[in-house]
Formats: sequence, C-alpha cells, structure tokens
Amino acid sequence: MTVLAEAQQDTSRHQENVTRILDAAERLFRHYGYTKTTVADIARDLGMSTANIYRFFGSKVEIHQALASRMLAAHYALVCRAAALSVPPSERLRTYVRDQYTMTVETMLDEAKVHEMVVIAMERDWHVIDAHFDRVNEVLAAIIRAGIEAGEFRPQDADVAARCFSAAIVTLCHPQVVAQCLAKTNRATVDETIEFAIKALKA
Repeated sequence: MTVLAEAQQDTSRHQENVTRILDAAERLFRHYGYTKTTVADIARDLGMSTANIYRFFGSKVEIHQALASRMLAAHYALVCRAAALSVPPSERLRTYVRDQYTMTVETMLDEAKVHEMVVIAMERDWHVIDAHFDRVNEVLAAIIRAGIEAGEFRPQDADVAARCFSAAIVTLCHPQVVAQCLAKTNRATVDETIEFAIKALKA
C-alpha cells in the first residue's frame, strides 16, 4: 500500500469514528437532553473508553459544536436548493423561508430535547451560528441580485438587502421565537411575514 493510500485510509477511519461519535451523541442528547448527557455516556453507548472519545473531540462542547454544524448544514441545503429553482427570485425566497420554517417546527420544536440542544448552541456557539448566517446570506444575496437584474426587485445593495431580509424573517427561523409564537394569535402569519419582506425588496 502506498503512503497516499494509507493516509486516505486513515482519514476515512477517522471520519467514520467521528460520525459514529456524533450519531451516538445526537441520539443520547435527543433521549436524555444535552445537559444530562456526559462524554462517559457517549463512550459507554459506543462500547469504547472515554479516552478514545477525547482522541477525536476535546470536550462535550466540541461534540455539540460539531453537531450544531451538522444540523445547520441541513438548513443551508434548503437555501441552496431554493436558489437553484427555475422560478422567479421572489418565489425562490418564498420557498426557502417556508421550507426553513417547516424544518424548524418539525425537527427542532417537536422534540423538546432537540430544542434544548439548538438553544444551547445559539447561546454558546456563536462562531458556528455566525458562520452559518454568513453562508446563508451569501446565497440570499445572490437570489436578490438575480431579482434586481431581472427587474423584479428595485436597485439596491444585495448584500445589505440579504441581511435585512434575514432579520425580517427571524421570527420564522429562530427556534426560540418560533416556539413562543406558535400559540399566539396576535402575531403575523408565516405568509404575511414572507410577503412583507418580499415587498420591501420591490418597494
């Protein structure tokens, strides 16, 4: 076996172990909650030593950060999928926000333990969250830029518009805010919020 092949095999084994640890951690976090799960619990679930877990992650916080990144990647895939649609830019934005809202409700609020994990991530792991917002806003800016070029949106700074659009729809994407607004009858509906944000791009 060549040195390159050995290195690739080591990398593959490393990634397999990382994935196994993250899968086990997520399963336990969902069942017991983030705060009640220890690194020792994760090691026990996998039938390995705690020291072996620390070969791949320096702490439970690092495991949580990696899980947060993985969960946010699913959200990033939504905006990329919407951006690739062969429909007008405004419809791409509508699709993204509706899909984002649905995912937030279904995967983060239906299970209290998942909600806890996301809330803690947003409170502690801001570098992970900030990087996610930056990536999403880049895609939103590209959609808005396409709308400006097509004459659907008024001429404006697409990067600023993307940040403002994100701020306008935060009540549909932020797990804590979504949870608080679900049972409220005096808040704007999903469609009302989306249309308000899109009209601001056209005004």
